[in-house]
Amino acid sequence: MQETSNTHWRTDRPSEGFYTTQLPAHPDRPVRTFLPTDYQPRYPYPLVVLLHGNGGSEERAARLAPRLSRRNYICISLRGPQELGARADGRPGFGWGIAPSDDALVQDYLLNAVEQTRRTYHVHSERVYLAGMSEGAEVAYRVGLGMADQIAGVIALNGQIPKPAGVPLFRMSAVRHLPVLIGHGVANSIVPFSTAERDYRLLYAAGADVRLISYPTTHKIHPQMLRDVNRWIMGGVTAGIGLLLRNH
Repeated sequence: MQETSNTHWRTDRPSEGFYTTQLPAHPDRPVRTFLPTDYQPRYPYPLVVLLHGNGGSEERAARLAPRLSRRNYICISLRGPQELGARADGRPGFGWGIAPSDDALVQDYLLNAVEQTRRTYHVHSERVYLAGMSEGAEVAYRVGLGMADQIAGVIALNGQIPKPAGVPLFRMSAVRHLPVLIGHGVANSIVPFSTAERDYRLLYAAGADVRLISYPTTHKIHPQMLRDVNRWIMGGVTAGIGLLLRNH
């Protein structure tokens, strides 16, 4: 994400935990934030944007944040624009739509949520990651591959690259060297593992820095997935710091 002028984040040290805000221009679009323990206002944190699966919510996705890491990231989770009614537990469920006509809406929501977070907390402008689960992975792919020059990487867990509708989903040159992590259950009957292998080959051929990891699970999030996501992101952050030091 590009730097903005007059960015003034909080200089105090708010407590670790969950916070919910709404975008001023869109009160129906909540932003659920997880702030890491011992938040340091002088440190530019990587930002992980969590995108829930079909029938999920920003609340459910946010619960993954402390399992990812309690210290390394600021995380925000967003809500899909489709209302799907109540789930089995009585709580409302949401979906993303996954249609080209929804792209502008979702991208605007995401960009405004990231910008609001950066105005409140110290976020590294070049370390914004999109992490989607199942249907949310399709959103991460669709939005992330379309704005590859503005994000640090895409994480797709038990999802797939959506089929293009009339126009290519991305330009080959745009995703060259884009970091992508694919985590997928080998027993996934909803999105077969062969689909993840297909996506890997497509991204590899496009020149993306893509990695595919298999897990002994179905369509559910395996605990090791989150540990590997943490390791993958921090590996990229460490490599970036090393490159910066070598260039000075």
